[in-house]
Amino acid sequence: MHDLIRTNDPVLISFVESLMRDAGIGCMVADSGMSILEGSVGVIPRRILIDPEQASQARRIVIDAGLENELRPWNDRDAAG
Repeated sequence: MHDLIRTNDPVLISFVESLMRDAGIGCMVADSGMSILEGSVGVIPRRILIDPEQASQARRIVIDAGLENELRPWNDRDAAG
């Protein structure tokens, strides 16, 4: 899975999930259950994960939405899957 975004912002997570759903790109929010362990203080960021084969398209959608500063770093190894 490609680590697209890491954030504690539930609004951002919901928005990116909506963008991916509208584009037909499956995504998964990892570490959302960690809030139980951390006491819901938002210390552990949630990760939005994307299939590596759809990562380029997903990144373009996030950039087009004006959220490029939220993206995780990208490198050639990521593009190869």
